[in-house]
Amino acid sequence: MVARVRTVAFHGVEVVDVETQVTIASGLPAFTIVGLPDKAVAESRERVRSALTALGLSLPPRRITVNLAPADVLKEGSHFDLPIALGLLGEMGVLPLDELAGYTALGEVALDGSLTAVPGVLLAALAAASRDSGLICPLECGGEAAWAGEVEIIAAPNLLAIVNHFKGTQLLPPPEAKLAPARAAGLDLRDVKGQESAKRALEIAAAGGHNLLMVGPPGSGKSMLAARLPGILPPLEPAEALELGMILSVAGGLRGGGLLRERPYRDPHHSASLPALVGGGMRTRPGEISLAHCGVLFLDELPEFNRAALEALRQPLETGRISVARANSHVTFPARVQLVAAMNPCRCGYLSEPGRACSRAPRCAQDYQSRISGPLLDRIDLHIDVPAVSSADLALPPPAEASAEMASRVAAARARQSARYAALPAERRIRTNTEADGGLLDEIATPDAAGRALLQRAAERLRLSARGYHRVLRVARTLADLEGAATVARHHIAEALSYRQPIGVSESAANR
Repeated sequence: MVARVRTVAFHGVEVVDVETQVTIASGLPAFTIVGLPDKAVAESRERVRSALTALGLSLPPRRITVNLAPADVLKEGSHFDLPIALGLLGEMGVLPLDELAGYTALGEVALDGSLTAVPGVLLAALAAASRDSGLICPLECGGEAAWAGEVEIIAAPNLLAIVNHFKGTQLLPPPEAKLAPARAAGLDLRDVKGQESAKRALEIAAAGGHNLLMVGPPGSGKSMLAARLPGILPPLEPAEALELGMILSVAGGLRGGGLLRERPYRDPHHSASLPALVGGGMRTRPGEISLAHCGVLFLDELPEFNRAALEALRQPLETGRISVARANSHVTFPARVQLVAAMNPCRCGYLSEPGRACSRAPRCAQDYQSRISGPLLDRIDLHIDVPAVSSADLALPPPAEASAEMASRVAAARARQSARYAALPAERRIRTNTEADGGLLDEIATPDAAGRALLQRAAERLRLSARGYHRVLRVARTLADLEGAATVARHHIAEALSYRQPIGVSESAANR
């Protein structure tokens, strides 16, 4: 007889059903795991053996074979420990095999029989719910699994608790869905003195989900502004929180098994490699652009990033997803992010300040700015200059307007966008203006006659690409939403165009 326990393997954020088949047959004592296991799965023999010993059980001196089917799918991770242990307990007659057949199991087994949290429990729970199956997982992951909805979840602290639960001597209560702790407060726009035009651009970026590039000398407050952007963004909607939770689950990034309600903010160092930004590696994992899904990806010192890594961001900034193609895998991750970048005008940073620029100016600025390609700049809606703050500005009292006031205006603008796009079919789901395509923009962002004439003249003079033309319309639509206006007017187009011209970047570099 063969004991069968369901489990899963992960292919990006997709779930592959795996059946753990366990048999104990006559022959020389052996414990073999087949089915293309990786090193972590192969080592589960010793963890499971020790865990059963902690329960007072010993493996029979016979030939034990564990097969992970389908055998041509690579099995990675320690979450196969629990289904292997349950299969052995079922084959040994400790657990009823007919009841185990109705559950999907995953979890790492410690040497003392306790269960340790593993990545991917939320995805496994959603897969189990889709086929009306139950789920057995570690206690620490129960709050994460509970978000799958109407699914029976057995969240146990150890193997003994699972055995007692099936025997009816101990009832494990169903876990409750958990939220991750809120981000610590303290970053407020009142801390930034001066830079009123930059704060205005930050509000526009938050209201429409637009990409933003800040150019200015060192110490002008670019990083401070970017760090305060999450404080004016609305919380994640339930669907967005679930999407982000699936990514963080497979990456092992859910804190305490709870979903996030605040939008993520990722700020990788400029030494980050291409796989770190877009995903990949020997065991394909999501990169920073996916971990920032529905949130902010902040790239400080933009020209210092690896050129290939920056160019790899171009496609996901348009499509909202990243496909990682490798010789042994092809994985797609969601990657709908708001890119915020900061840079100095040149390597020394003081190009526009007389007496402080280096002796190679302006040649050094052209070399420095040429590290950023024109196609990448074309995907950034808002280009703003962040000048140095004067000592007179620093001596002023804190600004009267805090992040809370700006966040209320952003929330109102986003509410108008949600109402506008609510009637679209599910396959064209749009959350913010930055996701609207050209055909939809013709319906929702057609400017009045004066605005149309201004946009046409500016498009010819600035040599805007088709992408640039549509991005101006998106920003103008967001400006109208902030005002509560139904129609895009000339002054909305004028302000949107003022953010379109690359500031601090040489014309030759911007048009490369």
